[in-house]
Amino acid sequence: MVTVYAQKERIAGMSSSEEDVSSKPGAQQKSVFVQNTRASSQDDLGLSSDPDAGRRFWFQRTKAYDPDAIATQPSVYDDPETAKQYRPRDDWENLHRLDPSARWTWGEEKKVVRKVDLKIMIWACVMFMALEIDRSNLQQALADNFLDDLHLTTDDYNMGMTIFRLSFLCAELPSQLVSKWVGPDRWIPAQMVLWSIVGASQFFLSGRKSFLACRSLLAILQGGFIPDMILYMSYFYKHHELTVRLGYWWTAMSTADVLSGFLAFGILRLRGLTGTAGWRWLFLIEGLFTMIFGFLSFGLMPASPTQTANWFRGKKGWFTEREETIMVNRVIRDDPSKGSMHNREPITPKLLLQSLGDYDLWPLYILGLTFQTPMITPAMYLTLTLRKLGFDTFKTNLLAIPQSVIHMITMITVSYTAEVFQSLAIPAVVGQIWSLPFLIFIYIVDINKINKWVVWAIMTLLLSYPNAHAIQVGWNSRNSNAVRTRTVSAAVYNMFVQASTMIAANIYREADAPRYRVGNRVLVSLCVVNMFIYAFTKAYYVLRNRQKERKWNALSEQEKIDYVANTKDEGNKRLDFRFAH
Repeated sequence: MVTVYAQKERIAGMSSSEEDVSSKPGAQQKSVFVQNTRASSQDDLGLSSDPDAGRRFWFQRTKAYDPDAIATQPSVYDDPETAKQYRPRDDWENLHRLDPSARWTWGEEKKVVRKVDLKIMIWACVMFMALEIDRSNLQQALADNFLDDLHLTTDDYNMGMTIFRLSFLCAELPSQLVSKWVGPDRWIPAQMVLWSIVGASQFFLSGRKSFLACRSLLAILQGGFIPDMILYMSYFYKHHELTVRLGYWWTAMSTADVLSGFLAFGILRLRGLTGTAGWRWLFLIEGLFTMIFGFLSFGLMPASPTQTANWFRGKKGWFTEREETIMVNRVIRDDPSKGSMHNREPITPKLLLQSLGDYDLWPLYILGLTFQTPMITPAMYLTLTLRKLGFDTFKTNLLAIPQSVIHMITMITVSYTAEVFQSLAIPAVVGQIWSLPFLIFIYIVDINKINKWVVWAIMTLLLSYPNAHAIQVGWNSRNSNAVRTRTVSAAVYNMFVQASTMIAANIYREADAPRYRVGNRVLVSLCVVNMFIYAFTKAYYVLRNRQKERKWNALSEQEKIDYVANTKDEGNKRLDFRFAH
């Protein structure tokens, strides 16, 4: 989010206490404009006197809310001089709806956001479910003697998971660059159709070579989907809205895991039909199922808020002219950098190198590499663990469902918490604190020698941890502060996340089975280290903000105005930008 100090001082003064608040995510807009005798008041501008008045979560019903109050928030576009500096480029796809004088009410904005949720967010969740079904149904196949049927060992399985993640990782950035070039509305549906074909083709697996080849090809076609979708959703939502919706979006993954469990419970019963293993039917049916969603996505993904009209969505599109005006101006006011590139513009090699060299995002990349690793390893082996404890194929798939349900609840809760308290690092570390006691338990206690229901309860609680993934994706987006950087950083962050799954896939080794004492010691150590990394990340951004503040305050008022107008600093390197933490 852009915090433009020169604009603040031209239209309003800012107290030192407000300067401290401005570095918090979501609070930056709140402290942007304070009435000053040298400028027009907010009432004169037709702006809301309380920028936070319309932000209510479902559990904040007691908060005052006037649907007829002006919702238009103060921004750099309210001053003609700074508006020129932040005007979107001439080929920006939404430029014809840019109107700095536009004003709308909280009631209007609420209806528009709800409509965006219905038209954009729900289908985004459906697409994520399609991804998860095709990339995770191997877990259900394991419960149906998949390894034995193909004469594979657990080390072969680990190799398959490693190859999958490595291929997924390698495809992330190229996929993101292709998506930015041709448009995510074209590239993402194409990805879905192609990976569904490969997923269904796993019906014909014959051994180790075909297993590893399919794992690699499936990952190459799925790689980049997540950062592509995050960039796409950022076209429609403000920063604080995106964080919460990403929380819901990632619960779609857990919802898919629940759905997969029920589907597997039924489909695996086809084992023996035409002399075919149940897991083969599982791959075939679910692959064809997700392919349908891929074809539908070609018609259900508009390119931008102002490009929703077509043969499938209707000649008039989904939104009225008034709704498009509200959508475009609310988003560009929240982050003027979103007008710096159009949605069909490729990233040049020079821009790519600049984005990769953005050292201020490296702490978040390090978090992406480590924060999930302690929990991913037990998750990968959940169905195998339950089978070895004596649960049959069908109970195993059903018993994997509760942790997915609880995981959805904890993820949504921690995502809301981050926005309600306007803090990112502290809620994000809760997942590590939650997981540590359970990791210590499975390290100290031999779970192969205790009651299997106790083991199931411990594993369920461990894997129900409040995942900070949605928070950190939004965090990465906020601190990028440029479409160019955001495009690349989303892919790079997810590459580090995929690298963490490669590490996790090789922590439990055949030689360490069945106790996995060495592996569990590694998981406990990583969990503790993660807590220190979160502390370091928060401290880093606090210090960077203070450093920028000192340089900014050393400038005279005229120097600040000249800086905003003429600086060559870009994205998060601008002195008038503050990092979220």
